[in-house]
Amino acid sequence: MNTSENIGNTEFGLGDLEKTVTLNILLEVPFEQRDQAWVQSFLNNIAEANLKLGNPEVVMASDGFPYVQLESVHTDENFQAFVINKQLPALLTQGFGVVINAQKPQPDWVFSYGDIVNYELTDSFYTETSIFSHNKENVAIGSDEKILIGQPSDAILPKYLRNQLREFLKHAGIESPKTMLIARNPEDEEKVKQDLVFNFTPAQFANEQQFQQIGNTIAWFLPKHYSFLFIDEMAVENGFQVI
Repeated sequence: MNTSENIGNTEFGLGDLEKTVTLNILLEVPFEQRDQAWVQSFLNNIAEANLKLGNPEVVMASDGFPYVQLESVHTDENFQAFVINKQLPALLTQGFGVVINAQKPQPDWVFSYGDIVNYELTDSFYTETSIFSHNKENVAIGSDEKILIGQPSDAILPKYLRNQLREFLKHAGIESPKTMLIARNPEDEEKVKQDLVFNFTPAQFANEQQFQQIGNTIAWFLPKHYSFLFIDEMAVENGFQVI
């Protein structure tokens, strides 16, 4: 993935100066003193504060994913502003996460691509409660289980996210990646849960490790509260559609 002229383009302007000052104060707090109140304040301020691009602008991190490097700035510094909430189109169309102050011995924060997606969709990097289930592994669907099958809307899989998933899965060897959305217990509002489903299984890959890596990458692209399963396409009639 290549950087773009849109990354850090000055035409998007400066961020919120008050939030920039607040962010700088927060980042001076030692890691061991960063409690839940610190986390909430950080998340409330980071997207609209002034930051600057690091050098290089984009890095492949140890987890194998690409991140735009952003660093905190100070009032007496001459810098080209990068404001996350003004740069969302560039981040989302190019498939980047964001790392804050990677030049330090320990980065202050790391946002996956899915975290950025969630911010664009909901104005929050993380969603605490949702209709998605808590499945984090390949779970079978019982033959007598009542499920509702549909397609994820743009509010779940917007076009830019579909593009990233499709490009990755094709590169990983899935010739025609498809998805659907299933709802379990659809008739019970209190128990209903939903999952994204993809049309491939471990049997299609050389080994379990390769399949696991694909699952980990899908998880990086999706908001953290999303759950997803893998089902053989032939096991479901008229459910899957091309991503």
